[in-house]
Amino acid sequence: MKILEVSGCGPLRGSTVTQGSKNSVLPILAASMLGGGSEISNCPSLSDVEVSLRILRHLGCTGALKNGVVTVDASGANAVNIPDGLMREMRSSVIFLGAVLARHGEAEICFPGGCRLGPRPIDMHLDALERLGAEIEVDGGRISCRAAKLRGAQINFSSVSVGATENAMIAASMAEGDTLIANAAREPEIVDLQDFLNKMGACISGAGSNVIHIKGVKELHGASHRVIPDRIAAATVLSAAAASGGRVELGRCRPQDMEAVLAVLGEMGCRMEIGSDSILLESRGRLKAPKPIVTAAHPGFPTDAQPLLMAACLTAEGNSVFIENIFENRYAHVPELRRMGAEIITSGRAAAIIGTERLAGAEVVAADLRGGAALLIAAMNAEGVSRIAGTEYIDRGYETPEAVFAELGAQIKRKEVKDAEQQQKKQAQEE
Repeated sequence: MKILEVSGCGPLRGSTVTQGSKNSVLPILAASMLGGGSEISNCPSLSDVEVSLRILRHLGCTGALKNGVVTVDASGANAVNIPDGLMREMRSSVIFLGAVLARHGEAEICFPGGCRLGPRPIDMHLDALERLGAEIEVDGGRISCRAAKLRGAQINFSSVSVGATENAMIAASMAEGDTLIANAAREPEIVDLQDFLNKMGACISGAGSNVIHIKGVKELHGASHRVIPDRIAAATVLSAAAASGGRVELGRCRPQDMEAVLAVLGEMGCRMEIGSDSILLESRGRLKAPKPIVTAAHPGFPTDAQPLLMAACLTAEGNSVFIENIFENRYAHVPELRRMGAEIITSGRAAAIIGTERLAGAEVVAADLRGGAALLIAAMNAEGVSRIAGTEYIDRGYETPEAVFAELGAQIKRKEVKDAEQQQKKQAQEE
């Protein structure tokens, strides 16, 4: 079992750059199977990226990541099914459904896996594909889609869904006729997917607004594309710097994608100098609790940043309140933060943090990606040593986090421990 061992280290200082966006590159990799050869740069080395490449290879494509560049050759794509083992490894694997269907006229997958954040039904994905002409059968855990020809349609989402918007965009790009997606997700990653598809020869406009127009084309070709910076990875570094009372300059980022997070950090007392592609954050003295933070679809406060800002609020002066409107099980990190001395009360979708002056190192376990990042931020701000298990979740979205934070002065290293040893320590704490 791998763990991250963290010693409370005081203020983080220095400079670093932002990795490429996990939430952009995964749908882009799925879309790449609609063309010939594509080159995707600024790609982070993540376990989810590796799973996507394994799915592409299973589907008959070639794909490899080297020095931040993914090369994909989809000319040999011939399979229409994705096995259960691969689908279970990440939630966003469902994004391949629209791509395989558009390429071959049929697709078969099982229900996806990923972080346990509560029910995230894929009904809207399937409804969108049915609107485009797909016939769908659900048998147990398997989903079969068939369409002799996809046809443009009007798709009206009942609620905002990033994944369903992406699946509809990918499938509709090769449908016959025009498609209009209403109540579409507005995230920057949606715009990035549009840019990539248009480079492949698609005709899509409106991404970034709640209405997307797609004029279907008969074929797509490969393209070269640079993935946008990861706004959640950037928020993680800034939250850690704020909590530590540090001074960190973050380069290769897009401040315009992070306005809701930056507003909260400023409200908490951080001083920031914001450039076109950089953010210098300085935190002096004890942070102040912000006004209640309510998660919402973009451009609201992102649900992925909720655990990160919660970790920064643990030692803030005053009481902080979070309302989680996106995922119902996004407080799995709370019991682990309590082990470190955090005072947190939860009730349904609400969490209240009573600011405490200090945290203490502890043995904790990450239950999901962003919750794991929250534990990492808290551990760097705690007295003593913390050991964080469940690193496989953290590795889904962060490229060598131990190296990034060590460069900023954190005392952090990745270690291998025996499962039995870790379990004994966990049981001892519970007794």
